[in-house]
Amino acid sequence: MLSIICIFVMEPKLTNSMLSADKYIRESISGIFSPREASQVSMMILEKICGLSRLDILMGRDSDIKEEHKSMIDAIIERLINNEPLQYILGDTMFMDMNFNVNCNVLIPRPETAELIGLIISENKKSDVSILDIGTGSGCIAISLARNIPDSHVTAFDISEGAIETASLNAKLNNVNIDFRKTDILHFSPSGYVDYFDIIVSNPPYITKSEMKGMENNVLDFEPHLALFVSDEDPLVFYYEIARHSLAMLKSGGRLYFEINCRFGKSTADMLEGMGYSEISVIKDMQGRDRMISATLVK
Repeated sequence: MLSIICIFVMEPKLTNSMLSADKYIRESISGIFSPREASQVSMMILEKICGLSRLDILMGRDSDIKEEHKSMIDAIIERLINNEPLQYILGDTMFMDMNFNVNCNVLIPRPETAELIGLIISENKKSDVSILDIGTGSGCIAISLARNIPDSHVTAFDISEGAIETASLNAKLNNVNIDFRKTDILHFSPSGYVDYFDIIVSNPPYITKSEMKGMENNVLDFEPHLALFVSDEDPLVFYYEIARHSLAMLKSGGRLYFEINCRFGKSTADMLEGMGYSEISVIKDMQGRDRMISATLVK
């Protein structure tokens, strides 16, 4: 008996659509993004996958794209519908006018962190300074400071091997030299760095476990919890340990900078004052929330 096996290959949904690629993407994700966000997401997808610019789209050049690109676009849309962040899907993101690789080992850089970097740059006009970034993740803080503070010498710690690998790639991508060290700051001795740094900065885990219930699924399901969350019982554990080690590692007159949970601005400032830091400032972000702290150590 002759058997006939039929294999059906599903065409990309975009192939069967009468819409342009841009309009198809925007309509497909309209349930999860505002119209403005959907337009921005569509632009990012078409630029990354098809090499199309905004002008190309305005000229209608997104109406005739390769079949392989149509399949890739459909796959991206499915992942977006499942709440996966676009930056992880595309594998990179722009931050501080630089390109950074991002993946599940590192947080996606936030605007608040750009504000922290801007504060540090504005307050430190000298060149040839020594900087330590604790909990570097993608390397966005360390690399941005290395690019914007001339002749700076930057060291970066992270407990995650995957984060160190990603940050190292980003340093090469953005043509800066960073001394990356795999380090657990909660189990660390500063003996090799006494009176070494002019600036120490950290954006450590600061979201309490009880705050998880109010967070979006695209964060909870995909971004590394190791870099996000801390216990409700000891929410300042990383700030305390970093500030304690910084007493030895900072030069006299050195500056300590933190990105913070807006709920703990006063308690973090009080902690730093009790440890002997001076010139302590709690700085609000663009949304009017306590988001940064700076302090000086005078020995």
